[in-house]
Amino acid sequence: MPDVARILRAVADVAVSTRLLEAWIFDVDGVLLASPHERAWREALHGITDPDRLTTATYQAVVAGRSRLDGAHAALTALGVPDVGRVGLAYAAAKQHRLEVIIETEGVVAFPDALRLVRRLKADGWPIAAASSSRNAESMMRMVDLDRRETMFDAFAVTVCGRDLRHGKPDPEIFLLAAAELGIDPTRCIVVEDAPAGIAAALAGGMATLGVARVNDADGLSAAGAERVVASLDEILIPERAASTAHRPAA
Repeated sequence: MPDVARILRAVADVAVSTRLLEAWIFDVDGVLLASPHERAWREALHGITDPDRLTTATYQAVVAGRSRLDGAHAALTALGVPDVGRVGLAYAAAKQHRLEVIIETEGVVAFPDALRLVRRLKADGWPIAAASSSRNAESMMRMVDLDRRETMFDAFAVTVCGRDLRHGKPDPEIFLLAAAELGIDPTRCIVVEDAPAGIAAALAGGMATLGVARVNDADGLSAAGAERVVASLDEILIPERAASTAHRPAA
């Protein structure tokens, strides 16, 4: 009898892009880490509106990937809460406090498939960057062991996390900055994202896109324009690295 599971796995494997690639840029929350951001956003709604109204679908569609204040405003607007400008500041602060409590008491968990992919890319010498609007992203990555010698944070040549940028996703600023700090042309980078806003940002920056449908939201990622969408990072075939076009000083 044939190994049906192996055959199905082989059929599921997909190439991440048809273009020449030199570097990978990863979102953090929902891609690398099963972080408690969504839970914190929901629990922080106590006293504002019914927390259960913030469904996973709504969170993914309007909050995920955005900066803290932008996310607060987007969530409140989607839920029809009045006086968003005033309430948004308090909601964002309450979310941050709740997030810190959860992280301190319960820790952070990385997705096993993300750990495997990061190890593979690092072993193959790919330049990789982490880019997140979250100010907690770097500290959370430091809490996750990649191997006996380093944490997940240590694996990335560049981290652009929680910086004060002029524009948040879906603007491409964060990903363009990550590409610049890697020294790689943006069109030679692939961005791995779990949120439509992140996919839109990567596309606006001219980058290849890989959507990760962690919460059965493949349709939303495809609608946002993701070049490929997978349920697990184990499904992808890593392409051969392109010859480097890294930015170099003029001779």
